[in-house]
Amino acid sequence: MVGDSKLPAFARELIADEDTAVLVSAASVWEIVTKHRLGRLPLPAEAAVDLIQAVHAEGFEVLSINADHAQTAGRLRGPVGDPFDRMLIAQALEERLALISNERPFDAYGITRLWSTRR
Repeated sequence: MVGDSKLPAFARELIADEDTAVLVSAASVWEIVTKHRLGRLPLPAEAAVDLIQAVHAEGFEVLSINADHAQTAGRLRGPVGDPFDRMLIAQALEERLALISNERPFDAYGITRLWSTRR
């Protein structure tokens, strides 16, 4: 949404493809809004006012957190301790989704992580 140049070109193309369903985790919405409130993450004005509306305006869907996601996140062992990241991993596992992330420790959980290569 902010055009971060660190996002690999193939990931930008995948996200822009009308045939790709792009889901944004409720955990990501929570984390982004929290970081913005704390002054640690700049957002475009419209996203800062209502991130959910901005997500929908991009043609993305919000993936809600359910009890299965929470249970899986709570049971995860391994190198990732951040609760937001653990929820993203749990949702990827439960929903069998690929996750676009530069976080290499996510690979320890057997998810499909897309970043520098098509995996």
